[in-house]
Amino acid sequence: MTRISAIVAGIGLTCITACTSLHERQTANGDFEYLEKSRLSSFKVPEELDQPDYSGDYDLPSVGANAPSDLLGDNITVVSPALVLPLVSGSHIEEGKKEATVWFDQIDDSKPLDETIWNSLLSFLEEQGIGVSSFDKDNQTLITDWLIIEESESNGWFDWTSTERSIGKRFEFTLTLKPHGRTAALKVNMKDYMETVGEDVIAELDAESERRNEVNVLNRVISHYQHQIRVADMKRIREIRRGLPMELGFNQNGDSAYVVNGKYEVVWPRLLLVLRKLGFNVKDLDQSNGLLFVSYGNSESSWWSSLFSSDDEKFNLEKDEYRMQVSSLSEDRTAITLMDNESVPFDAAKITELYAAFAKTMADDDLDIR
Repeated sequence: MTRISAIVAGIGLTCITACTSLHERQTANGDFEYLEKSRLSSFKVPEELDQPDYSGDYDLPSVGANAPSDLLGDNITVVSPALVLPLVSGSHIEEGKKEATVWFDQIDDSKPLDETIWNSLLSFLEEQGIGVSSFDKDNQTLITDWLIIEESESNGWFDWTSTERSIGKRFEFTLTLKPHGRTAALKVNMKDYMETVGEDVIAELDAESERRNEVNVLNRVISHYQHQIRVADMKRIREIRRGLPMELGFNQNGDSAYVVNGKYEVVWPRLLLVLRKLGFNVKDLDQSNGLLFVSYGNSESSWWSSLFSSDDEKFNLEKDEYRMQVSSLSEDRTAITLMDNESVPFDAAKITELYAAFAKTMADDDLDIR
């Protein structure tokens, strides 16, 4: 019997909780008896007695002239403040700023930062089914079309009727790019708001609710941006681990080189794995200029010495310091030039002699470094 009573009580509590409106969950509740209280007078001491020493440590600060006077009772919002979440690598916020703004730093040099941000935002809007009212790339502003939300709000657990509620929002995104082009701020402002509850129309929001809406949509944009980066990173890792075909050819200067069928940003990290597998030690590198400083033969026996039995396939390279130049020939073709320590390219005979080892390792899938 006790168990049945508990179940009934639980169901009743669930019904009451479910019927609590969003407004009631976000505002203070109670009987608000303090609103009926009058201001207490100070403690009165007869004139013939000594006056006590009063401390102002616990005095309430005076209310400013422009402070809102209606924030009393159930007009006080008790929800936590809306915070911009800089989830993307290289993103940050400025403390103390009230605007819904996030800063991005350039991480990937393959595209201009502003182009990357706008592409991500447009992708988010398309995914959410939100149209674009206007997009001015020159002035770095975008205004969305109306985002319509339809809701049905119950009038109470004892009343099965409901009120139709429709909310429309439009947002303006502004991108501010620093002169060096490697840092940009994305800010969102609520452009328009229209809410209808039954026959009532609300066309304005208070500043706090407006900011909450701005921060909410900005956080969704940031989350989408982060998801895109994560997917792109996973795709790039798969491409790096996948074997790439390579052939003998020439670099842009006509020197003998290895030509890999792959993009520069994929071939570069792939080459680092290949070099380690071949027994090279990368001492320094400059990816922006495609230059590698390496040494070969630090160990007494090379990993390749036991792999090839044929004299034609042996990796014959003296223990010394070398350099390598990686350069893009086209969108999907990259040249690797082997050089001595004075930046003199290897001749065609030496390039051909070492080709078998380089080509086999470059073409291996799921290259494993032990």
